[in-house]
Amino acid sequence: LKWNDSKDIHPYVNPFLVFIIIIVVVVVVAVTVVVVAVTVVVVVAVTVIVVAVTVTVVVVGCFVLQCEGMRVRRDVCRAVLITSLVWMMVDVVVLFHFIDSGVSTKTATKIRAERRSIDEIEYTADIETKARLEILLKGLSFSKDGPGEMGSPVHIDPSKEQERKEKFKLNQFNLMASDMISINRSLPDYRSSKCRESATRYKNFQLPLVSIIIVFHNEAWSTLLRTLHSVVNRSPLELIKEIILIDDLSDRPYLKKPLDLYIQRFPLAVHLVHLKQRSGLIRARLEGSKLSKGKVLLFLDAHVEVTQGWLEPLLYRVATDRKRVVAPIIDVISDETFEYITASDTTWGGFNWHLNFRWYPVPKREMERRNHDRSAPIQTPTIAGGLFAIDRQFFYDIGSYDEGMQVWGGENLEISFRVWTCGGSLEIHPCSRVGHVFRKQTPYTFPGGTAKVIHHNAARTAEVWMDEYKQFFYKMVPAARSVDVGDLTERKALRENLQCRSFRWYLENIYPEAPIPRGFRSIGQIKNRGTSKCVDTLGRSAGEAAGVTVCHGIGGNQAWSLTSNGEVRSDETCLAPDRAADKAKKIGLKLEKCSTTSVNVNHQFDYDAEAGLLKHRLTGRCIELFGDALLQLRECIPTLDAQRWQLEGYET
Repeated sequence: LKWNDSKDIHPYVNPFLVFIIIIVVVVVVAVTVVVVAVTVVVVVAVTVIVVAVTVTVVVVGCFVLQCEGMRVRRDVCRAVLITSLVWMMVDVVVLFHFIDSGVSTKTATKIRAERRSIDEIEYTADIETKARLEILLKGLSFSKDGPGEMGSPVHIDPSKEQERKEKFKLNQFNLMASDMISINRSLPDYRSSKCRESATRYKNFQLPLVSIIIVFHNEAWSTLLRTLHSVVNRSPLELIKEIILIDDLSDRPYLKKPLDLYIQRFPLAVHLVHLKQRSGLIRARLEGSKLSKGKVLLFLDAHVEVTQGWLEPLLYRVATDRKRVVAPIIDVISDETFEYITASDTTWGGFNWHLNFRWYPVPKREMERRNHDRSAPIQTPTIAGGLFAIDRQFFYDIGSYDEGMQVWGGENLEISFRVWTCGGSLEIHPCSRVGHVFRKQTPYTFPGGTAKVIHHNAARTAEVWMDEYKQFFYKMVPAARSVDVGDLTERKALRENLQCRSFRWYLENIYPEAPIPRGFRSIGQIKNRGTSKCVDTLGRSAGEAAGVTVCHGIGGNQAWSLTSNGEVRSDETCLAPDRAADKAKKIGLKLEKCSTTSVNVNHQFDYDAEAGLLKHRLTGRCIELFGDALLQLRECIPTLDAQRWQLEGYET
């Protein structure tokens, strides 16, 4: 019906349609009021629906007027009206859904109360964390006028000796001394004048950004903070992309929320990751590497103090050759007094038959290569592993770390062998110095025991990288043979894919001074043919007499090698005549430090495999078992069983 005679209604508007629209609006508003009265949880949803319905009504009304007023085609108007009504119905359905699924007033009140409770708990926890942090910081010094300044030693009052001993056990260093020293402790500039002069080159060179990665497990509060503060205080901050701290499942509370809160104070990006399971240094460093964004990775231990100008030389050497891995000189921070003790700038890294990392004097040939410039980088056979810088991409190109290794130990030799034989190089930069707290023993536990983990890691290194020379390790450490080294397929494939050189090449070109001889005739025990006794070092050092004990066949102190140069050596010691024992022309045998350069003629022997004689070249005398446990050099008698020896694994 159309009431065309009404003055209040447009002549083309259907009053029935307007009536329907008004009814719908009234219903929606009424329902909204009811819902609001029931609960406040759906207030927002209801408000949105009411607005949507109202807008729809207005649009529909206007459209109807437009349609009728402009005489638009009826089918178009009908389609628009039907669509609008459908949307209104959908709005109503959604609204009633909220009503059905809503909560009661009582429940809503409970929810609001719980929300306030959670907020209060979080606020209280934050207050507690801040309070705990303040207590922790009150126990430390930040001024530069207290004990230990300029690297000086700190001595504990004798009356507190028992307390000192108890705290020492926590981290295997003098925690009382560390806590007394300022977190911002001052240190001298230990660089040589030539190093300070050469530092000017870095100002005009665009050094790459570095990500510093520090892994810790139950580290002492004061040593960890001093590590961080020394980095911030003595580094150009514009070169540090970030510091990444990896907490390897520490269980000490101060290394959780208080540390999270404290690192926010630093004027650069410091990220702290709490691992969910104990991973060990190797895998924890890999976690840090994955998160890093700097072009260079720089690994540090959590108990170090960097010195002035330490960072730039490392970054410069890596920037000028991305396949170069560079370590600083690692100075000693005393575990007893925290005195800063500078290390020699004429030492480099090596290793022995046990595959233990060792420091040795830089040989003459390397000094000559550097033109005797003590500010020039040292090309080192191995690095200590705790502190070094490496190009991030190169780190991954050569296989990062061996993920089959466990916890800690041996990773430094593995990466050293890999870098050198796979196209890279290792350096120690004498213009970069970092102090490190060296402990006499580790405070950490190892799954299965320390020896098992160390042997596992060393055996993986030997199996993948040392070729035939791995038997020196196994003869010296026979227990390593029984250790499960895990799957080596991936690491051996890496070596093949990178086309790495042999270990013999490494010994000939990089480390000819190594205790492992490049050429050897035998490796194993030296057994007397007339008895069941073998030559034994008896665990003695250079300068002491060698001896003889019952053969046990497992190597260790009875592991010897006749080298191609005629040395009879066990690791770093060689058999030599003991002139001091010369009585009635009976010359004893002692252990002497083997020469690392030219062969010492006093250490040379010839072996007659058929007769079994070991003849000393210089004296012409043969080794004889004298009595039950003595070794002497005496006139050679081929028929005398006491002079006849069998060298295990001998090859002509």
